[in-house]
Amino acid sequence: MARKRRPAARPEEILDAALAVFTEMGFAGARVEDIATRAGLSKGAVYVYFDSKHAILTALVRRLADRVIGAAEALVEAGAAVSAEQTLRSLLGFIAVQMSDPKISAAPRLVIAESQRFPEIGAMYRDVVLARVRRLIARILEKGIAQGAFRDVAPEVLLRLCGGPIVAHMFLTTVFADPDAPGPAPDVIAKGIADMVLNGLKVRQETAT
Repeated sequence: MARKRRPAARPEEILDAALAVFTEMGFAGARVEDIATRAGLSKGAVYVYFDSKHAILTALVRRLADRVIGAAEALVEAGAAVSAEQTLRSLLGFIAVQMSDPKISAAPRLVIAESQRFPEIGAMYRDVVLARVRRLIARILEKGIAQGAFRDVAPEVLLRLCGGPIVAHMFLTTVFADPDAPGPAPDVIAKGIADMVLNGLKVRQETAT
C-alpha cells in the first residue's frame, strides 16, 4: 500500500527514487513503473508530476544544478572581495567535496554513461550545468587577469584544466574506489589540483614586469 504523504513532497521523492533506479538499471533499462514502485506510488501518480522518463532525468539534473552549482555561484559571489586565486581554490575545494559524495555524483556519472546512446542527455547537461560552470570559470579568470595575477588564457582552457582532474577524482572515489586503500581526503585533492593549475596559470616572473 502506498504511504500517505504531502503532495508537495512527492516530486522530490520521485526524483530520489528515479536516481536510485537509473543508477541501478541505467536510463534505457529503467521504466517509469520501476520509479513509481521505488517511490511507493502508482505509475499514474508519477505522470501527474513528470510526463516522461526524460522529463524526470532533466528534473534530476536541474536539481543538481540548483543545489551544487547554485552553491558554487554563491561561493564565488561571496569571494568578490578576495583574490581570484583564493576564489579558485575555494571553488575547487567545494566541487571536490561534492563530487566525493556518491549521491551527488550519481547524476553526472549517469549522464556520462548514457550520453553516447542518448545525445540529447549530454546536450541537456551541457545547457543546464556546464554553461553555468563555464560562466563561473570565465568570471574568476577575468578577475585574476584584471588583478595581474593570471595570464590571459582562454576560459575553455581553464575549464578543461580544472574539470579533468575533478572528473577523475569523481570516478576514483566512486566507481573505482578501493575500500582497502582509500585515497586522500577531498580537501587534499583539491589543494593539489589548485596548486597544479595555479602554477601554470599565474603570471610568470619574466613577464610580470
